Amino acid sequence: MEILLLGIYSFFVWLIFIKLKLLPWTTPWKVAVAIFPVVAIAILLLLLNIFAPTTSDVRVVNYIVPVVSQVRGRVVEVPVENNRPVKTGDVLFRIDPTPYQNEVRSLEARLAAEEAKVGADRARLGEVQARLTNAQSGERELHEQLNQATGQVTSLTASLELARKRVAQNTELVAAGAGNRFDLEQSQTNVNELTAQLATARAAEQQVREKLSGRVGGDLASVAEVKAQIATAQAQVKMSQAQVETTRAQLENARWDLTQTTVVAPGNGTMVNVMLRPGFFVAGMPFNEVMTYVDNEYQIFALFGQNELHQVKAGNHVEVTLDTYPGRIIKGHVDSIIWAQAQGQLEASGDLPRTSMSLPPGRFPVKIIVAEKDKALFLAAGARGSAAIYTEHLTLVHIIRKVLLRVQSYFDYIIIKHSISLGH
Repeated sequence: MEILLLGIYSFFVWLIFIKLKLLPWTTPWKVAVAIFPVVAIAILLLLLNIFAPTTSDVRVVNYIVPVVSQVRGRVVEVPVENNRPVKTGDVLFRIDPTPYQNEVRSLEARLAAEEAKVGADRARLGEVQARLTNAQSGERELHEQLNQATGQVTSLTASLELARKRVAQNTELVAAGAGNRFDLEQSQTNVNELTAQLATARAAEQQVREKLSGRVGGDLASVAEVKAQIATAQAQVKMSQAQVETTRAQLENARWDLTQTTVVAPGNGTMVNVMLRPGFFVAGMPFNEVMTYVDNEYQIFALFGQNELHQVKAGNHVEVTLDTYPGRIIKGHVDSIIWAQAQGQLEASGDLPRTSMSLPPGRFPVKIIVAEKDKALFLAAGARGSAAIYTEHLTLVHIIRKVLLRVQSYFDYIIIKHSISLGH
């Protein structure tokens, strides 16, 4: 840039003093002509670097996705070609799905069997619950029978006591000659009948008590026994349901593995480093990349010295030139300044910070957003170039920076290369 400015200045000096002779070429003028460009260029450079900073380190960065297989198996198809564009969902390669299909069928059959078992366990639980209802109903009936038997025993006991008193009274009357012997015999007959009835009632009461206590066999099981059976049946149902959920989760994983046998493009981009061919065996490991996907979305970063950014703000106008597009100016604006770099980071460790080794100060990257009219322009990943940021101050010097940037972009047409071909 300085050489260009000196060339322009020399042309005007030659034009004024030599060609047109508008001023005399004397010693004072020679000294002034020699000193002026040094001072002017120094001041201009200082102003330009403050209010229109430039950098020759612009980088185009694309998102790179290493393509790996989520499952292992033999590759049966690779429809994508190396260094060819792809769209979202395009098939990159397919793995033999046979073992994964077999796993899905096996788990589907197991799930059906386990679901049937859950149905059978629930039916068994229903049967046991019905038995509990019957047992509780039978127990209520036995309690009612016991109450009736107990009431009958109480009633017969009272009648028997009364009958025995009448026998004693009639016996005394007959012995004294004042009673009727027929009444005595009748009262004795009543006692015998009541005694027999009481024995029968007590036997019935004892039988009901034995049924309630479970000491007599029968068709009705005890309520406690049936409740224990219900608890066992409920536990069996829960175990069967848990097994169904486990198998269902395994089936979902197997179906997901089956879908992963077809690997598709994650977005719109370009596939590079496609060396995979049918017959290759791929393993489902994260470090086993089989091809590389380069996304069409890119980011542009310009690296500036730390003291060049104190006047730069988000939204400042930016012009970018890339070596891949000689003579073209790409418009944009400052998105943000990334105020962080590796030299500002200390790793967590038990060692004290090393201060004896002083590293040179690094640069900070400025993220640039391309203007709408240039967004359709293809920018290759890793493209390099230059950029200039135009701040809000001293806009007059921006013209000089723009001219210099455009001249520099045209210099990109010049390719200096020397090659030697050796033949035999």
